[in-house]
Amino acid sequence: MANQHHSHEHRHHGHGGMKGKIILVAVTALLLAGAVLVERYGGLSSVQLLFVYLVPYLLVGYGTLKEAAEGIVKGDMFNEHFLMSLATIGALCIGFLPGAETEYPEAVFVMLFFQVGELFEGYAEGKSRESISHLMDIRPDVAHVERDGKLCDVSPDEVGIGETIVVRPGEKVPLDGKVMEGASALNTIALTGESLPRDVAAGDDIVSGCVNLTGLVRVRTTKTFGESTVSKIIRLVESADEKKSRSESFITRFARVYTPIVVCAALLLAFVPPFFAAGGFAASFSAWLHRALIFLVVSCPCALVISVPLTFFGGLGGASRKGILVKGSCYMDALAKVGTVVFDKTGTLTRGEFAVEAVHPEDFSETELLHLAAHVEHFSTHPIGEALRAAFPNEATDGCPVADVEEEAGYGIRARVVGREVCVGNSKMMDRIGVQWRGCHHVGTIIHVAVDGRYAGHIVINDRVKEDSAQAVAALKGLGVKRTVMLTGDREEVARDVAGKLGLDAYFAELLPADKVEHVERLLAARPEGRNLAFVGDGINDAPVLKRADVGIAMGGLGSDAAIEAADVVLMDDQPSKVALAIRIARRTIRIARENVWFAVGVKVGILGLAVVGLGTMWMAVFADVGVTVLAVLNAMRALRI
Repeated sequence: MANQHHSHEHRHHGHGGMKGKIILVAVTALLLAGAVLVERYGGLSSVQLLFVYLVPYLLVGYGTLKEAAEGIVKGDMFNEHFLMSLATIGALCIGFLPGAETEYPEAVFVMLFFQVGELFEGYAEGKSRESISHLMDIRPDVAHVERDGKLCDVSPDEVGIGETIVVRPGEKVPLDGKVMEGASALNTIALTGESLPRDVAAGDDIVSGCVNLTGLVRVRTTKTFGESTVSKIIRLVESADEKKSRSESFITRFARVYTPIVVCAALLLAFVPPFFAAGGFAASFSAWLHRALIFLVVSCPCALVISVPLTFFGGLGGASRKGILVKGSCYMDALAKVGTVVFDKTGTLTRGEFAVEAVHPEDFSETELLHLAAHVEHFSTHPIGEALRAAFPNEATDGCPVADVEEEAGYGIRARVVGREVCVGNSKMMDRIGVQWRGCHHVGTIIHVAVDGRYAGHIVINDRVKEDSAQAVAALKGLGVKRTVMLTGDREEVARDVAGKLGLDAYFAELLPADKVEHVERLLAARPEGRNLAFVGDGINDAPVLKRADVGIAMGGLGSDAAIEAADVVLMDDQPSKVALAIRIARRTIRIARENVWFAVGVKVGILGLAVVGLGTMWMAVFADVGVTVLAVLNAMRALRI
């Protein structure tokens, strides 16, 4: 059944197939109308009429009959094509039984409506493919490479690492790299769902798949096309459909068991009751055969087989529009049941960038203290040096002379700034030079400054919490997630501070990567029955934990390749608040799939009951099969809208 479903997908691919199918349906409808007129006014025998009706029947039913025959040859006969073929061929033949009415128009109608159902399926699938393929639009077609002083246009996969490419305004960035010259704004919406353009200038990293909006930039490539962001995302999306959801495989398993049961039940219904009928077998056989055929048409599981996979496909497409890549529908299932969310701290809940949080001077102004510290750290490549320079941005241009720079590993840096000896470092450095330092009530990295042997004050540097981290935790609580936990390698007091600010239920600090796995194992063991644990992280050290969790969620914007590879869900714009959105989308998708299952089964059971007691008509059967499918497909399309 799964294979047969995929054959649908291939048949429906592209607008050509859709157009052809619409024309086929329209022509068949006209021929059927013509055949009905011939039957009414032509005075033909039932054999002659059979040939008249066979024209539209074979025209519209050829594909279905072919699939049924192929299934029988392959030994996989129990699929919906087999059921449809059996029911309609039976309807064409029933008129030759004694005392039975001909059912030619109904047979053609069932086939026609089956194609209409497939038409709807094709349309809905096309819609959800479109929403996933808007991600595919990020695939760049050409790269302008500088070779031997000339610009050559080549395919992105022919560009090596370290080559220089030129990206003009309006073009897609073909490979990941570093901007060497030029400045521009980038549209990253295809990658991250982020509508605000991102500015880049010389020295900044640039990722493939973004659209260059304003200026021309020269970029030195840092990855080959196969390893670039855009290729990875495309691979993720293309493999997403291979990992089937449990609900989906349930439908496949269901159809394998269901179809033979239905066929056997129909055979029993046709052949057993006539033996006990008052007028004998021959007299009542055609009536019971008729009921059995209606039973067959009604019981066709198209609505389930088509709408459930389609709902998942719609959900995946809708999520991708929001910058959430779910690698397969089985992870939709897992996401919907999340009851515990475990976060990594740095780069996930915080920005992973140090910034000056507070300045506490003694005998100096805040500006003077920052000015001196930034000058001493002028040549430092340490993140703390970068944070101090960023806090005093005009340090590089104010012309103050800096001399005798001396770095003491594990302590700090000393230098002469405008003739004064300035020491910038930790408390151990202050102790070493014999300066009395003061503690601070702020949590973070405390940088002490001494000028000419006197204490000048301290600067607090901290990793900044992301703007939407608190909102992310609150949104998860609102969705009924029972536990939110943070794991970090950072110091205890820093972890306590962040956990307090965000309202997390628990935190564990000073952990090594192996400790994180151990803690996740423990949390997995403690989670309630039927509830899943999601881990959200971004670093290389998070990859083992992402694999171990029920659902691994990686930050895809700045996250490491290892984390993105190991994760089941990738958030393209690094916003922790998207975790709650991903869970919401998953729950809604599962709810729509369940609605479809119950609706389809309910209607079918009702009409099967009527068919068994002789109240069912072939037209009811057509509705129970095709009408339910159309309604289920329309319902499945809701999964696309977020």
